[in-house]
Amino acid sequence: MGSGTSPDWDYALARVRAHSPFLTLALQRLPDLAAMLAEGRADEALASALAVTDSDTARALRRERLGLALVLGVGDLAGHFPLGRVIGELSALADRALDRAIAAAIARRVPDGEPQGFTAIALGKHGAGELNYSSDIDPILLYDPDTLPRRAGDDPGEAAQRYARWLVEMLSQQTADGYVFRVDLRLRPASEVSPLAISFGAAMTHYESSALAWERAAYIRARAAGGDVAAGERFLEQLRPFVWRRNLDFTAIEEIRRLTSRIRRAYRGPTEPGPGFDVKRGRGGIREVEFFAQTHQLIYGGRLPSLRQKGTRAALDALAAEGIIAAEDARVLGDAYDRLRVVEHRLQMVADRQTHSLPDTVEALDNVARLDGLADGAALLADLRAVCGAVAARYDELLGDDADAHPAPARAAAELPDAFAARVEGWKDNIRALRGAEARLALDAILPDLAEAFAGASDPERAMVRWETLLARLPTAINLFRLFEQRPGLLGQVLRIITLAPPLADALARRVELLDALIDSTALDLPGEVAELAARMAACEDRDYEKRLDHIRQVVGDARFALGVQLIEGRHDPLAIAEGLCRVAEAALQVGADAAVEEFAAKHGRIAGGELVVLGLGRLGGGALTHASDLDLVYLFAGGEIGSESDGPRPLTTSLYFNRLATRVTAALSVPTAEGALYEVDTRLRPQGNQGPLAVSLASFAQYQREDAWTWEHMALCRARPLYGSAKARAELAGIIRQVLETPRDPAKLKADVLAMRSEMARHKHPKGPLDVKLLRGGLVDCEFLVHYLQLREHKGLAPGVEVAIAGLTEAGLLPEDFGAHFSTLARVLISARLLAPDGKEPPAAARIALARACGQADYSGVLAAIATARQAIAAAWAVHFGETLEVDQA
Repeated sequence: MGSGTSPDWDYALARVRAHSPFLTLALQRLPDLAAMLAEGRADEALASALAVTDSDTARALRRERLGLALVLGVGDLAGHFPLGRVIGELSALADRALDRAIAAAIARRVPDGEPQGFTAIALGKHGAGELNYSSDIDPILLYDPDTLPRRAGDDPGEAAQRYARWLVEMLSQQTADGYVFRVDLRLRPASEVSPLAISFGAAMTHYESSALAWERAAYIRARAAGGDVAAGERFLEQLRPFVWRRNLDFTAIEEIRRLTSRIRRAYRGPTEPGPGFDVKRGRGGIREVEFFAQTHQLIYGGRLPSLRQKGTRAALDALAAEGIIAAEDARVLGDAYDRLRVVEHRLQMVADRQTHSLPDTVEALDNVARLDGLADGAALLADLRAVCGAVAARYDELLGDDADAHPAPARAAAELPDAFAARVEGWKDNIRALRGAEARLALDAILPDLAEAFAGASDPERAMVRWETLLARLPTAINLFRLFEQRPGLLGQVLRIITLAPPLADALARRVELLDALIDSTALDLPGEVAELAARMAACEDRDYEKRLDHIRQVVGDARFALGVQLIEGRHDPLAIAEGLCRVAEAALQVGADAAVEEFAAKHGRIAGGELVVLGLGRLGGGALTHASDLDLVYLFAGGEIGSESDGPRPLTTSLYFNRLATRVTAALSVPTAEGALYEVDTRLRPQGNQGPLAVSLASFAQYQREDAWTWEHMALCRARPLYGSAKARAELAGIIRQVLETPRDPAKLKADVLAMRSEMARHKHPKGPLDVKLLRGGLVDCEFLVHYLQLREHKGLAPGVEVAIAGLTEAGLLPEDFGAHFSTLARVLISARLLAPDGKEPPAAARIALARACGQADYSGVLAAIATARQAIAAAWAVHFGETLEVDQA
């Protein structure tokens, strides 16, 4: 084996001559290359081996293959060529061989025909760029009947079969010069009945309708390798949804479990390293490393494109980078894979046989070990036992130690409440996902937990209906129960969602795939910055407009659901949750508006020098949303002369253009698609409200705010923030808002206006219960009215975030030092109650505990006491500035 320092060419050549008849013969047949290798000129030898010229394609490829095998073999043994270089060069040879063989086959029938309409899709180690010394190649040969070159009277299918037969013969036939590659076409769709080459359409139909599980796994490493590569890449892109399913797919574990079971039953050799052990199929062998990586890729790769690696080691590293497997597991399995591949190569170097099994005799085993640089076969077996043991332990952990193990027995039915037991029997009779014996056993195992959770729910009947809806939407419950098995804490988490947080439970009942958001390694982390979130939302692999909107909804739905779970689990401060929800909404606005602008421009063109600008108000402008928040938006436009037209096929005048575009953006953010709804959009805060146009120019907006706006509209501007548009346009809009807010005002009129508005609101909007801290007197509305009043009167604390504004007003001596803390207390209650007590009324016992934990209180009575203290403090500040006494004890 290579020392990791300088190559030892003499030792490598001595081992070749002593232990590898195949490479020894190659040294004799290729003396020029042998001389270069003896002198350590391996790179020069490699270039020479690849520079074979011969008018006979078949002969040229055979000579190239022999030279490459010699140079790579000796260079490998000397420690000059690492494993990655060896398998990469061998895979590149297979690509060239397929490409040249396809061209030669077509030219044999149509001398002037271009090699188009006929593609070789590489699978397995070839597709991954990991071929070994004596590997078969397993291409799938596809053709396009419309573009395949053929003679005038040839049927496309018959021509394709002819080319396929010639290709196989050219590469596989043993001649005086040897062979190029053994070609195995048995991985093609329905190989027992299908022709050697299949049309693209027939192949697509097969994969969409009747493909087997192993075929999906095979396409993880698929690659267009020869012939019409562009056509092959288009085919693979169309096939992507078949391979990479959008939702987390834990059925992959069952599929791999069954496949492993069949392989192990069919394998008759030793299960532990010893004479005759198969380093590919044996326990802890090459295939188990590959299956370990591919199982996780199938589960997570639809959601995480970074995992769609063809190479096994690259896949393991990507899985570790995403936090799906431990970095140590990736290292151990990766090192084991490399070592097993090296041993596989040593076995094949001896006689150029496609073998993966250790020799049966001591002498032959010693020979392989010494070719590898070890003392004897015993040393090789000791090495392999350690390597395979590490692989087997991790692979068994993935699949479960006993594939036939049953779930733990449930409590006796008599221990469950009679009404609940009867309900369960109804599930088993009527829910399709529970009809299998295994699913029912798995359900029985969790029944006690279910009964206890439903008994503690605020509305047990509704909670059970949500659970039933969730199960009814599953094609099989096995996947869900396997998920619970893989993640033991997940069942409890799901039950807490169903029983504690009605909004989350309803969302989960509508979209079972939201559970995927809890499996991600970052499920309990706050979302990243807006730019990072926007990049995820924009990373849709399908550029169709509706698909792009679907993708935005999927990312937003996952993020909102995960944030809700974080809140009820007490993972983060509710204030941080609210900021995270706002970042998600801002990213959705940016990406959704970009998509709408692009789609609109395709039909109507663009307004020269004009652009859409979007202003966020309310909680969105203030940077802190709840799970129930609407998006308060005002649409504006900058640039573009009034009366000018857009430059598209269906031109519109400037005002009409931006008003229709604003409607399109609202639809992008609010209209339900296949992935559900996104946000409710409220545009009533625009100039002139519902009576005015949806979008106005910045100049018109500035004029309206200066001359016609009411006091309440200027109060709304206190929480205004430009969210969409160029930096220049957003800066211009921010300047307009600042100018309006800093306008001198008559303090007496301002005070009268604010008190009149608050009194009118109090008459029409009453608090719903003790947790409706928004509308309770001394609550958040009073707090915000007071803050905005002081901002407009004193021109201090002019920041859209209420907490920041309070800090500025406190620093100016206008509010007491503890005012910000009291605001935060009520804000935490509001954010938490939107999930745990959405009606503002007293929640059930379990939800009270969760609410107290979220709000940082010891118990529910502590929450109520904190609310009362905060309301009294806000009422005291209100009395100081407005001379009014608020009744803070009445809900």
